[in-house]
Amino acid sequence: MIWILGALFLQALAVNAQDDSFEALESTIESVRAALLGNSTTCRTVVSSFIARIEEFNPTINAIVSLNPNALSAADELDRRLAAGDSAGRLFCVPVLLKDNYDAVGMNTTGSSAALARNRPSVDTPSVKAFRDEGAIILGKTNLHEMALEGLSVSSLGGQTINPYDQTRTPGGSSGGTGAAIATSFAVFGTGTDAVNSLRSPASANNLVSVRPSRGLITRTGVMPISFTQDSIGPIARNIQDLAVALTVMASVGADEADNATLLVPPEARGIDYTASLNGGSLEGLRIGLLDGFWNHTPSDETTPVIDALASTIDFLKSQGVEIINVTESIYDAAAIAKLDVQPFEFKEVMNKYLSSSTGNRPTTWDEVYGSGDFLVIPAQYNFINNSRNSSPADLGYATAKQGIEDLKVAINATFVSNELDAVIYPEQKNLVVKIGSPSQAGRNGILAALTGVPVVTVPVGFSPPSQDAPIGVPIGMEILGLPFSESKLLNIASHFTSLRPLRKTPAFADQTAQMGSYLSMPMMRPNASNIPAAYPLGVLSS
Repeated sequence: MIWILGALFLQALAVNAQDDSFEALESTIESVRAALLGNSTTCRTVVSSFIARIEEFNPTINAIVSLNPNALSAADELDRRLAAGDSAGRLFCVPVLLKDNYDAVGMNTTGSSAALARNRPSVDTPSVKAFRDEGAIILGKTNLHEMALEGLSVSSLGGQTINPYDQTRTPGGSSGGTGAAIATSFAVFGTGTDAVNSLRSPASANNLVSVRPSRGLITRTGVMPISFTQDSIGPIARNIQDLAVALTVMASVGADEADNATLLVPPEARGIDYTASLNGGSLEGLRIGLLDGFWNHTPSDETTPVIDALASTIDFLKSQGVEIINVTESIYDAAAIAKLDVQPFEFKEVMNKYLSSSTGNRPTTWDEVYGSGDFLVIPAQYNFINNSRNSSPADLGYATAKQGIEDLKVAINATFVSNELDAVIYPEQKNLVVKIGSPSQAGRNGILAALTGVPVVTVPVGFSPPSQDAPIGVPIGMEILGLPFSESKLLNIASHFTSLRPLRKTPAFADQTAQMGSYLSMPMMRPNASNIPAAYPLGVLSS
């Protein structure tokens, strides 16, 4: 009898969902809440509207690895709460997509590696639990560049994710599945990770905003790791308000003894509502530095659109009363700074630790993953993987690199102090996001924040000229970097900038409402792993 009543309840909700509606396209946290409290929709309908978009548009961009089988039942439970007058939670019924290296109970965590397809977590990543506690619906998992090691967003499990603005190009990465999905309104916002560029590159390439927070602000426990020094996690969204809410929830976890970096955060950086100071003040009077060494000043089809977009941005900032200071110190050279990257020393050790704590029928060590043959490593990273096999933090080169990182932190602080800067800016990528089949995601500038652990907010600054492949152009993004724990200031700058200069556009192919079906259960979602470019052979680590 209980089962029958439950089934009838679900059927009634499904029928009612046909009578109401919700427009998922470009929706926000506030639009979800307003629709629910205005009794114009149900949580089940909200979730169903995003499922409909995924079903219609994901076959084109291949951004989704899996859907949460419990998403609709979670929505039904929130509808019961809503009927009882309970709508508590900053993310009540807000659909969220997770990069598939976040642990979430009820779903596998694969790193988009076929070798880890059955990796099954038993505990949520703390930030995922925080989302659920605030009423969010975990809708599913997104593709990533396998193991989050590069920026092409191609993997043995998920295949190649496609840029929704130019289907001949990659979506950036490694969080490219999240970037493409959020740009196409498959959820209200999503999550990513960032060991060098991976929150900022997809935001830049998909006309989105993101924040890479200060080191330690958000615990990384339960996230498939690469580097204890460089790993960071954070949100990717379509607007700064939603980004600030998501960051507030993720950071609310606070100190975590399982992630020592969180124990070093000063007390005054805890418990902050990042929405509270978004709109105060103005851009006038800010002093912002330009990192000249992060530009490619040589004109070409791939660099000129970036040069022009940043020049227009600088002119706009000056028109708003911002004082621009050229920062020309030779230390700010992204290629030179990249030599301090410590990922090869830390990757094997941290991955072995992660694999020892999860379950499922899958490899239990780094060596087993890369001995399985069920993986994808692009040829440009063969040396990285082969070097990681025999490297560790005990190596002399590791200590040298770590000292270089400390010197770089001192240099950044000195630059801010001597020039009295509020922030520094530079293009996230010196050139347009690369074409599918390219050797690597060349030209990105994320290494400075990755090594030093300072925060960055990424915002759109324009598009390349429209073309046959890119009907509205290829998106271009800019990083706004600050001193440690200056997220509130950076988000305030970004809020003013994006409000005064709104540049968000929906991908042309998906700028329409998706026809919503009646979902009695979650549909199955299988990524297209058959579209992997021939340039990336599976299961090999040498040419």
